[in-house]
Amino acid sequence: MRPRRLAPFLPVLAALALPLAAGPSGTLVVLNKSDASAWLVDPESGARLASVPTGEGPHEADVTPDGRLAVVTNYGGKTPGSTLTLIDLAAGTAAGTIDLGEHRRPHGVQLLPDGKRAVVTAEASQALLVVDLAERKVVAAIPTGEKVSHMVALSPDGKTAFVSSIGSGTVTAIDLGRGEKTRSVKTGEGAEGIAVTPDGKEVWVGNRASDTLTVLDAATLEAKRTISCAQFPIRLELSPDGATLLASNARSGDVAVFDTKAGTERRRVKMPMAAATTEGRLFADRFGKSPVPIGLLVPPAGKVAFVANSNADAVVVFDLESGAILRTLPAGAEPDGLAWTPLKPVAGAGETR
Repeated sequence: MRPRRLAPFLPVLAALALPLAAGPSGTLVVLNKSDASAWLVDPESGARLASVPTGEGPHEADVTPDGRLAVVTNYGGKTPGSTLTLIDLAAGTAAGTIDLGEHRRPHGVQLLPDGKRAVVTAEASQALLVVDLAERKVVAAIPTGEKVSHMVALSPDGKTAFVSSIGSGTVTAIDLGRGEKTRSVKTGEGAEGIAVTPDGKEVWVGNRASDTLTVLDAATLEAKRTISCAQFPIRLELSPDGATLLASNARSGDVAVFDTKAGTERRRVKMPMAAATTEGRLFADRFGKSPVPIGLLVPPAGKVAFVANSNADAVVVFDLESGAILRTLPAGAEPDGLAWTPLKPVAGAGETR
């Protein structure tokens, strides 16, 4: 493991090393793209409970409803990835690998309500894959017909998947029961971050190159409103009650907080400045030494938000209601995807790489 580059954050750590009031109970899963690892992190102390090896370029993760298993997409680097890593979250160890065969560049992932299957976007295949976790194989590949199908969000009942495609600037609805695409609509250039409201009525999508958010009717995919969101909204996350939406803005280095009912921006939470990491060359080239917030997570308690800052090897925690930054947690090289489990790894899980 290389030394952590946390010098720019030392004053922040010193000032914010306070316990989280009514902090969430559970474990934060942090994917480190340049380390090819997943860290299991105590959300209050910042202690690394385990480091689990993944495939190259882990980008996104989701967790089964029982909190015991994480599924990680291995996007790859110069060589396209074609695997998923399974993590036993109770043991804090790798639980196996799923080979996706011909399908390359897996990125977005969501667990279906049964906890037995996952849907995974495969950019190179322009498809949404349905993966059986027990059989460890792809059981269906549903074409999106769109370029760079990147992220996926599910309706609350798990019957419909919504896929955002960066290259086409579209959102595609897929009927998982029939295994077919039902409709695609243009939302804006660089459609990427996507989230479905808890009531299943709306789909929110971030159009990173257009600096906008589009709100779609989930049943028809008709656009209900378009909202300005500068600059480069790259991920979206809803609070458990659906009242608040977060958008991480990679170019402006902040997280925008929206009132979903009013469709208005409440505030901006500016991320701390940091030196760009050597490993994070993609974002260093694009954004220099500016903070680059990407991955977002609001745990079930809905009191705080976690933000992966890829140029800083750190995760920032802020209060969802006030926007106050509570603390900064160290991460591996170029953190991106975040996930959550209510479990804690067994005592002595320690390092696994």
